[in-house]
Amino acid sequence: MKIWRIAVLGALLAAGLSGGVPAALAAEPAAPAKPAIEPAAANALMRMGQTLAAKQFSFAARTIRVYTDRNGEFLHVFHQVNVVVDRPNRFLAQSVGDDGTTKFVFDGKTAFVYSPEHNKYAEIVVPGGTIDALMKEAVGRLGVDFPLADFLSPAPNKAFLTGVTTGRVIDTVTIDGAPYLHLFFQQPPGITLELWLSINDQSLPRRMIVTYSSLPGAPNFIAEFADWNFDVHPPAAEFSFTPPAGAEKVALRASAPAQPAAPTTGAK
Repeated sequence: MKIWRIAVLGALLAAGLSGGVPAALAAEPAAPAKPAIEPAAANALMRMGQTLAAKQFSFAARTIRVYTDRNGEFLHVFHQVNVVVDRPNRFLAQSVGDDGTTKFVFDGKTAFVYSPEHNKYAEIVVPGGTIDALMKEAVGRLGVDFPLADFLSPAPNKAFLTGVTTGRVIDTVTIDGAPYLHLFFQQPPGITLELWLSINDQSLPRRMIVTYSSLPGAPNFIAEFADWNFDVHPPAAEFSFTPPAGAEKVALRASAPAQPAAPTTGAK
């Protein structure tokens, strides 16, 4: 799984984008290895990849991130994220959370991130003009994390397995009356992944937990998915951005790889 980094842009905007990167749990990718994935787990991921390769879809996710504060104690930051995908080159994500509201929109050429609380925005020109190129550009420029990005890849099952060495089915569980496979994967040097996929032809994600077991206290990232919709037809205007009156444009700077640190929750 690629640990992409674009999720705390609202906090960056709130801080004026002039300082370092806020807290983000990250890990260097492991050296390539031939994964040992049980057939049942591989088949479920393949079905998921085929479903999420759709040209257009939307979904919602409730996420919980763990940060460490200045005293080394864990804090949990909650978000509600709504995503719209129009492949290959348009993307919209709106996030409401403990650290504010963020709108992230990509029109195929330029990505914009906007913080309504502070009426600040930034833009990134994306060479290549695709959603995949957007994720890679955001990683290189910002160094903040977006663990859901694998599900937006052109081949989601392959992206999810990047760096993974083993994978297996733990059990079949029932969530809200429907059956799901509980899958477990290991990604050296210290990441474990749990994924719950629906037991049907779509194999849709319902839950995901990423645990950074090599970090003190083994912090994690949790996502619960809902409202998958493959019958959306978003107009082009949904992926455009016009700065509101008085909005301040701020510059983005390349940053060093993120390390666990204090969050910027409540930044003014």
